[in-house]
Amino acid sequence: MAESERHDQTESPTQKRLEDARERGQVPRSRDLSAALVTLTGGLGLYGLGQVLGGGLMQMMRAAMATGASPRDGSGYLLSALGAAATRSAMAVAPLLALMLAAALLAPLAIGGWNFSATALLPRWERLDPVSGLGRVFSIRGLIELLKSLARFAVVALVAVLVLRHQYAQFIALGGQPLQPAIARALTLAGTAFIALAGALGAIAAVDVPLALWQHHRSLRMSRDEIREETRDAEGSPELRARIRRTQQEQARRRMMAEVPRADVVVTNPTHYAVALRYDETRMRAPLVVAKGADLIALRIRELAAEHAVPLIEAPPLARALHAGCELGDEIPARLYSVVAQVLTYVYQVRLARRSGRPSPPPPEFVAPPAAE
Repeated sequence: MAESERHDQTESPTQKRLEDARERGQVPRSRDLSAALVTLTGGLGLYGLGQVLGGGLMQMMRAAMATGASPRDGSGYLLSALGAAATRSAMAVAPLLALMLAAALLAPLAIGGWNFSATALLPRWERLDPVSGLGRVFSIRGLIELLKSLARFAVVALVAVLVLRHQYAQFIALGGQPLQPAIARALTLAGTAFIALAGALGAIAAVDVPLALWQHHRSLRMSRDEIREETRDAEGSPELRARIRRTQQEQARRRMMAEVPRADVVVTNPTHYAVALRYDETRMRAPLVVAKGADLIALRIRELAAEHAVPLIEAPPLARALHAGCELGDEIPARLYSVVAQVLTYVYQVRLARRSGRPSPPPPEFVAPPAAE
């Protein structure tokens, strides 16, 4: 990657970038942490299972030494005895191997988690390029990895020397003990040594884990252009989003206009605003705003109301208050109850007059609604 591109990548990776990297098998890993956990498990297993493991190995040795084969038995007998000894050996060390296998499987959960990626299994032919391989070896990163390896070796070697020096007399004393107790004691001492080595590896892992997380995060950093491009790919182009918004607004407008013929009254400004109300006293606590609009939309609401014989009432203050204070589907606010009740009472009087063949009553002087608090 060019140095300028690396300088441009100053932003933290997005969630999609992290998920894509995980699908490619690119997750943070710490070999030192896994080695420390496996070594610690092995040491604890040897320390705790030394008697059992030593007894199992002792029985295997006795059975092998007691095998009395003669030339008449043939090679098949020896192969059978060898297979039986191998089986007994495997059974003796099976608990310890099971513990170490479990540790090896659980270690990735501490950092990165389990991850299987088919992409990571595909061959990467650029890895076979000797020029790029030498470049990786003699790069700054290669030098850092070399120094880390030397530091690991130095720490582990120092701890190993100190442990062996401390246990030297105990190991020498094993020669004077009976065979079975000596084997069990040797395994216990080995377990103690592995626990000490695991402590050294754990100290190295305490430095390596944050470094691995930082390197993983740094390798996935993004530039602002990459973030904008990812957002554009996820949400679509601005033109597409605008077209979707226009379509949604058009659909909402059509649904709103479909409610106008079912309204009980349309309150107008008379030209700038129009608000359609519907009220069913058996199902509603208060009248609902089923349509509203300004200018051209208000004109279309008035036209639909006229086509379907919905009463048009001119009440400019009430129309402005309803348009500003209510959304579609909302109940009218309590402060407008008395004014809207006056409008609906007049509408019901007009309907009753039409049904009885009498002339419609003149519209009253509607009370101005109180201002919102």
